[in-house]
Formats: sequence, structure tokens, C-alpha cells
Amino acid sequence: MIWMRVVSIAVICLMMACGEAAEPLARVPPREFDIRTLPPISLPRDDGAHENLTEWWYVTGHLETIEGEHVGFEFVIFKSMRTGAPTGYAAHFAITDVASGSFNYAQRTAAGTSVVAGEELNLCVGDWAFRRVPAGFAIAASSPENSLQLELLPMKPAAVHNETGLLDFSPFGWSYYYSYPRVKARGVWADSGRVRPVEGIAWIDHQWGDFVSVATGGWDWFSIQLDDGRDFTASLVRDHDGATVMKYGTIIDAAGATRHLEAHEFALDTTASWESPRSGATYPSGWTIHVPSEALTMHVHPLVEDQELDTRLSTGVIYWEGAVGVSDQGKRTGHGYVELTGYARSPVSVPPAMNQGPPGDSC
Repeated sequence: MIWMRVVSIAVICLMMACGEAAEPLARVPPREFDIRTLPPISLPRDDGAHENLTEWWYVTGHLETIEGEHVGFEFVIFKSMRTGAPTGYAAHFAITDVASGSFNYAQRTAAGTSVVAGEELNLCVGDWAFRRVPAGFAIAASSPENSLQLELLPMKPAAVHNETGLLDFSPFGWSYYYSYPRVKARGVWADSGRVRPVEGIAWIDHQWGDFVSVATGGWDWFSIQLDDGRDFTASLVRDHDGATVMKYGTIIDAAGATRHLEAHEFALDTTASWESPRSGATYPSGWTIHVPSEALTMHVHPLVEDQELDTRLSTGVIYWEGAVGVSDQGKRTGHGYVELTGYARSPVSVPPAMNQGPPGDSC
């Protein structure tokens, strides 16, 4: 997930009935150390959960059936730890059926016990799960319309972002952030009673640290997997007035070597927009990305325009997250996922807790 993907973790806590004893959610403990003294990311240990304020595991990808049907998917588990409160979990699951143009999503919350750093990866929100298996990882999720079970095998080493994998959000906190940018996915997709084997390529993000809110105006995040074996990710972060206050990217070559991209090293322009008939938000809906040092031009377009999620029941936000295609000079060159937040300005509401499940850190 992006290093600025800050969902409304406060809402997770509220839905877990944190109560008055919980630490105020907008407060990050004063930092009395230089984050450069923190240990480097260590895998596979750091694939598991940590004892920090905020953490998430995020998977997106593109799958095909034997018949050539194309579907995109998103699966994410968020974890929030606050003083005086049970650990709060939320999860989102979405399927984009490209052929039919349909988009369905579901959301859940759960309360669990605290975790111990370095534990084996074994997360559940109800019967939705993200686990380590001998081949790599596995996910399972379901909704009234769809269910998905996948094994995920990383095809490249993990890519640490910002060169070191450490991000300084001062005064809002700090985090670690890395991705598995190209992951072989294989499993089963069920849709309206039809069960079909699927295979494809996924992307896994993992971020954790002591932070709660960074991007006051929202962000645009891109993950792109090119047919030539390269992978690309970029983030544009906006302040409350809509000005871009942070922009950076990462490119990973076909062999897995990672290079950090500063803001001046790539250009990202919006080429189209789409207005949601539900939230009324207007989202960017087409982009051109240039990376001159890579002689790379990417024209990015949604495979389905309407991929908006209203997740106020779990994380308090409305956002757009969807499968995209990538082309250059009229020819397909890859695919990816895009996340857009901060465009729907609906007030956050906190309804009664929903879909309570067993503890989220072990299942």
C-alpha cells in the first residue's frame, strides 16, 4: 500500500468501542529519537504484525480464468493499536469484473488482543484471512457476490521505499514501508455460484509505524506492472488546500533492482475525470506518466470507471480504488491499480460496529 495511505484509523478504534480510556487518536507520542537509528527492515520477520499505532497489509492484482475472463481484486487488512483499547481491525475486499463492467466490494471490522512483534503472519477479520504459507502468502475473502482464495508467491525481492524503507512524517510520526511488486497469484474465484480457477499477478504492500494522519487533503497512488518486467509506483500527496506537498516514486527493474525517484524525475498528468453518481465526487480518470530516465511513457486508464468504495462503516472514508490498464502508442504495455482519496468530502459517520469477528491477529 502506499506509504501515505492513511485511512481513518480513528474510526476503526471508535467502532471497536475504545471508550474514553483510549488515547486521543490524533496524538502521536513525542519522538525522542532519530528514526535513522531504527533497525532496517528484516524479512521474513517483518512480514508479521508489530506493536505500533498503525499497520496494514494490502494486496491488489489482476487475474484471468481459463476462459480468459479478466478480474481485478483488492484485499486489505488494517490494524490500529491505542492505549487503553483492544486492538482494532478493519478489512476491505473488492472485485472488478472487467468483461461485465461490474464492481462489488465488502468491508468488515473486528476487535482482537494485542500482538507481539515478530509473530508469524496469521491475520483474520472474521473468516477473511492473510497468512504465510510454504509458497509465500495466502488470502481468503468473501462477499455476497464473490469469494476469492489465492496463494501468492513473490517473483522479486521486496522493494523498500524511500531508499531505506523508513519514512519521516514529522510531526505526524514515522513508518516502515516496503512492497512485493510482482507476485504470482493462483487460486479460485467464485462469482454467483460459478467457481473458476484463476491465475495472475498481484502486488503486496506492508506499512507500519507510529503515525495516525499525514495527508490532510488526500493522495493519488499508483502501482503498475509492465509487460517488459518493470514495476513502478508513485504517490502524490495533497494538503487541505489541494496543493501537492509530496511526490515520489519507485521503479523496479525486471531483475528486482529498486531505484527511488525524486519528484523531478517523473511527470504525472491527469487526462480525464469521472463523477460518482453516489458521492458526487469528481475523480481523475486517466493519466499520462513520463519517466525520462527510463525512456518510459505510460498512458493509464480505468478498466471500469466506477470503482468507488464507501467504507464509512469500517474506516470512515469514501475512496476510489481500481484496476487500470496501461498502454503506449496505442498498444497495451501493462496493468496496475490506482487509489484516490480526499475527493469525496462526505462527513465521517460512525455507525454501530459491524461484522464483528474473532481476534484479528490470530486465527
